[in-house]
Amino acid sequence: MGHDIAKVRNIGIAAHIDAGKTTVTERILYFTGRTHRIGEVDAGQATMDWMPQERERGITITSAATTTEWKGHRVNVIDTPGHVDFTAEVERCLRVVDGMVALFCAVGGVQPQSEAVWRQAERYHVPRIAFVNKMDRTGADFWGVVREIRDQLGARAAPVVIPIGAEEDFAGLVDLLRMEAIYYREGANGMEIEVAPVPTALAEEAQMARDALLERASEENDQLLEKYLAGELPSVEEVVAALRKATVEGRLIPVLAGSAFRNKGVRRLLDAVVDFLPSPADLPAVVGTWADKEEERQARDDEPLSALAFKVQADRHVGKLTYLRVYSGVLRGGEFVLNAGRDKRQRIGRLFRMHADHREPVEELRAGEVGAAVGLGDTYTGDTLANEERPIVLAPIEFPAPVVDLAIAPARRTDSDKLGRGLADLSAEDPTFVVRPNAETGDVVISGMGELHLEIIVDRLRREFGVEVTTGQPQVAYRETVIGAVEHEGKLVKQTGGHGQYAHVVLRVVPAGPGAGFEFTNKVVGGRVPREYIPAVERGIVEAMAEGPYARFPMVDVHVALLDGSAHDVDSSEQAFRTCAAASFRDACRRAGIRLLEPVMEVEVTVPEADVGAVLGSLAARRGRIVALEPKGKTQIVHAEVPLAAMFGYTTEIRGLTSGRGEFSMRFARYEAVPHALAEEIVARRNTKDAGS
Repeated sequence: MGHDIAKVRNIGIAAHIDAGKTTVTERILYFTGRTHRIGEVDAGQATMDWMPQERERGITITSAATTTEWKGHRVNVIDTPGHVDFTAEVERCLRVVDGMVALFCAVGGVQPQSEAVWRQAERYHVPRIAFVNKMDRTGADFWGVVREIRDQLGARAAPVVIPIGAEEDFAGLVDLLRMEAIYYREGANGMEIEVAPVPTALAEEAQMARDALLERASEENDQLLEKYLAGELPSVEEVVAALRKATVEGRLIPVLAGSAFRNKGVRRLLDAVVDFLPSPADLPAVVGTWADKEEERQARDDEPLSALAFKVQADRHVGKLTYLRVYSGVLRGGEFVLNAGRDKRQRIGRLFRMHADHREPVEELRAGEVGAAVGLGDTYTGDTLANEERPIVLAPIEFPAPVVDLAIAPARRTDSDKLGRGLADLSAEDPTFVVRPNAETGDVVISGMGELHLEIIVDRLRREFGVEVTTGQPQVAYRETVIGAVEHEGKLVKQTGGHGQYAHVVLRVVPAGPGAGFEFTNKVVGGRVPREYIPAVERGIVEAMAEGPYARFPMVDVHVALLDGSAHDVDSSEQAFRTCAAASFRDACRRAGIRLLEPVMEVEVTVPEADVGAVLGSLAARRGRIVALEPKGKTQIVHAEVPLAAMFGYTTEIRGLTSGRGEFSMRFARYEAVPHALAEEIVARRNTKDAGS
């Protein structure tokens, strides 16, 4: 197929865990002819779940990309994880796709992770269509899910199909655009379809749903509105064009239905991807910056190159594999490009289109395409590759901070180097996986998004890098911040026979808003601190923030202003100012007062009504605050906020309290102050452990 950018669709498939994302993707690959057999997730045979850890657990851990074709359109699909520990995979994919298929379970409806993914998509302005999956399951309720999409997500959901039957009687769909029934032949397990008139029993419901759809479409097109008001029937093409416009502009969510496991509704979903989701050419020009000026790039081959690295992967066969989305221009193998953010010239090695873990070599990647490259040793997630003569830096990808720590060490001392290489490769792949040495204990501390995240990391170290490790207990990633505002003067004066060290700073340290991180401003006037030493002052403060003075946890949400200072013509240096600033900052923090912060999670527990009391009691015992109770069928959803430190081991407890029928999910909400008595206990334990080691 030639490169017609209007016939390219870059889509992500995202949803909460166990909604059927990988199953849908497997059917897409089969029905488009990309694969010749259907890989089942439960059997560990899914094409897109290629990692051993994914096949063993039956869940998606890493996003996987593939390319296929449907009715003359190239469809680049990225299958994303649903587990909250791997939210970074969803984040990076939604940053580079042009459209999203949001999956919802016909029984479970809108789940907590559905809301999280939806918010991520809204932040990146990604047009969406919805697919209500598992219509064959007991308790399936298509219209109930549509209401939840409208009420809980605030979306203008507009069904373009309605189901014929539900649960074990789910037989097919009514296509509201063409007002015809699509039946899936059970004998062929849904592989063959039969088109027939709308069944009489559904005629009224289908007509009402079609009228609502036409009304929405006519709001987007004046000519269509005139026809609608005049009672004339618009053509299918006119309605599709109007719905497409509203979908691309984010004002409408077309809703489809089916049962991917039974092969029902997937081809209609593919039609909807082509009909309603945008090509790169439908979207506004991508915006970036260079030399403090805003730059734009249109999605065309003849524009200067701009491409975003959205994923880095260690590949045992080709080395470092960098996944790229080309926004403009053409990326060719063997050419030199500029890593604009790092100002480094790099040579593109070989280029590939990816099919899960299989690589298909290509000569070039053109505007709007997704692929991978080797040879980019100095390129990391979020970096921009650009034309050397017309550079641009695209907006980076923002990732949440890790919330769980784990101390690890090689089981054999001789494996220290292998462990270091493995951790370096894995942290380059995953921006939410952070590695730092603890100089006092000699441990290596790894940080991630949850217990499962770190469990997978440890398993990959063993399998992929051949390193057996010993681990401590998972620990909460506490933080420190200042309570009050203070001005502090600090001096470093070391006079020796020759060059000494001299630095003098006056700092104001004040609390910044929650989530503000670190802010630094230079208020020095008259050059009392020479300009070349100002960056050294900031670096010294940043280094000091890595280990706070209270309990040696990283510091956050602090604003520091450099008010004044002085320098010596001979004895001052960058190192002197860095050392002085670090010590002065620590002293200022002690005077301002320091508070320990802990991550607080939004927790949602789904339990049978009979067990609600026991669950409320268990959450209260874990320092939880109950936010709301929401009835859902014969169950209750308990919404609570609970410190992460209190949630370790909750999986076992909830199973015991509910005889295995309860389940919960949680996601990071914010950092909050630890109660004083508990904070003192945490600090004492930390000091005792360090003294013992």
